[in-house]
Amino acid sequence: MSRSTCLVCALGLLVPVGAQEKPSSYAPVTGLDDFKTVMSRMTAAKPDIMKRQMDLLAERYDLSERPAKGVTMSCGKPIQEGVRVKLPAGIIWPKLADMTPEDIREKGLWPKGFLPLPHPNHPEGGMLFPKQHIDEIKKQEGRDLTRFDLDYDLPTHFLPEFPPPIYLTTRPDLGDVSKRQLVTIMNYFELFNGILNPKQLEGLRLLVTPFPQQQFNPTDDRRSALPSLGVTCFDCHVNGHTNAATHLVGDIRPQEFRHRLDTPPLRGVNVQRLFGSQRALKSVEDFTEFEQRAAYFDGDPVIATKKGVNILERGSQVHFMAEVQALLDFPPAPQLNLYGRLDPSKATEAELRGEQVFFGKAQCAVCHVPPYYTDGLMHNLKAERFYKPQMVNGRMAASDGPIKTFPLRGIKDSPPYLHDWRLLTLEDTVEFFNLIQELKLGDQEKAELVAFLRAL
Repeated sequence: MSRSTCLVCALGLLVPVGAQEKPSSYAPVTGLDDFKTVMSRMTAAKPDIMKRQMDLLAERYDLSERPAKGVTMSCGKPIQEGVRVKLPAGIIWPKLADMTPEDIREKGLWPKGFLPLPHPNHPEGGMLFPKQHIDEIKKQEGRDLTRFDLDYDLPTHFLPEFPPPIYLTTRPDLGDVSKRQLVTIMNYFELFNGILNPKQLEGLRLLVTPFPQQQFNPTDDRRSALPSLGVTCFDCHVNGHTNAATHLVGDIRPQEFRHRLDTPPLRGVNVQRLFGSQRALKSVEDFTEFEQRAAYFDGDPVIATKKGVNILERGSQVHFMAEVQALLDFPPAPQLNLYGRLDPSKATEAELRGEQVFFGKAQCAVCHVPPYYTDGLMHNLKAERFYKPQMVNGRMAASDGPIKTFPLRGIKDSPPYLHDWRLLTLEDTVEFFNLIQELKLGDQEKAELVAFLRAL
């Protein structure tokens, strides 16, 4: 069976072996089976698919709930602590750090948790939402984001708090303007009338209005049991932040090379100059329009036309939506001064030493420049120096390519980390970059660096 035929079958379409001899950039437009047959087949396959993914996570990570003492996200959810990536048998972190990338690669010692993380069903892909979000949207709107073929995979205790607070650059005096509610089409006007101007209110309405998407739409090749109105921008970027919903990038082919996609926070987009983890879009307006036209439909305009692409009007709708996104502020960081550095009178000794590591030995500030801890550029970590290309649950772990420098302000509020969620904690992130940059940090330096990151 050819690679393209496998993809077609994964999409729920029955095609004879050999019917398509070479890979195609296009997804099939018309299936050969009716919806009920496809749904029945994919529902039956779901338990084995999810078991395969959960076995992979258990092999890679310590998934236990282990909250850090005295450290929470902005509204009180505990932060998970500790290195969760599992090491190969007989290896310890200092020993691994003393090896060259070539030795690690040849001996196959790169931790599996540092390999690219596949989508729960990589050959199928598509938007996938945590259960807590699905439940709240169904309660408020009656709209069901459940997929009959897949469930979300990462445990809830590793995800951002839900719903997250909203801080506005224009009204910092108000604190959390969401009032601990998930903002939807049902309550956005009540919450924001009198705080936003009329065009911002219209922009927010569009951000919480469902529009057709690849898996959620009225067509018979959807992945919801009933015809769907679609998804909203804030279904992933919850309250202008993130709920760790996942997807596959739309701009890579063939399917096995597509990256699992994180959902980055929209907080602080007013100070950013690149948008999309790899797309390098130059404005939030470009990002907003791109998401509707391309990302919602896996970068396939043919499918988008079939399923009901929502063409936004650039001069008003895109502008209004972008203006709202530009109001979303980082959470308060009371230990930071005007320049984004620690105030010695408010920081602990460990945090201050961690700041020294950040700006010194660890070289973090080469890319993560204060006060927002980003340089607005793309960087290629070349992690493939450490491992040989390999297929993992339908994902070809090869190279990641250039990735944008995400801001570190408020980083403790937005786990998991990296562009595909492969790093579950800040401790995992420090270990990853200690190897990638060949830093040889000591245990105390690593712990103090984590303490500093939590203060940002």
